[in-house]
Amino acid sequence: MTRRIGRGGVARRAVATLVAAALLIAGAPLGRGALAQAVGATVRLTVDYGDGASKIIADLPWAKGNTVLDVMNAAQKHAHGIAFSYTGSGASAFLTKIDDVANQGGGSGKKNWQLWVNTAYADRSFAVLEVQASEQVVWRFATQQGN
Repeated sequence: MTRRIGRGGVARRAVATLVAAALLIAGAPLGRGALAQAVGATVRLTVDYGDGASKIIADLPWAKGNTVLDVMNAAQKHAHGIAFSYTGSGASAFLTKIDDVANQGGGSGKKNWQLWVNTAYADRSFAVLEVQASEQVVWRFATQQGN
């Protein structure tokens, strides 16, 4: 299988190599997180409104320790970003609305915002769930885990 790398990919790899060499010369530890932060690692946000429409914001800045809330705040500042509301804080923070789409509450057939990181359903609040470089954060407006 042949894998093509566009000009952006080649440039990113060249920058990564140069940064890695500079870090080695400086005697800095070369952990995965340090290198990713040094070369401008990013996260992707997808918002699926549950009605056939979705919004994708790629290349949101990432830093070690970022949570989904940090990703959402970065998306809010994007030129074609999102607006969102939530209640609580920390482990009890709960997303209530993205753009003009609000949770419908409990009950049969009611839709609410649900969170995945890559393909894993979130098991904690978005305000404490950490993301890694190159991950995809997905919010879906759906019933019972995406139905």
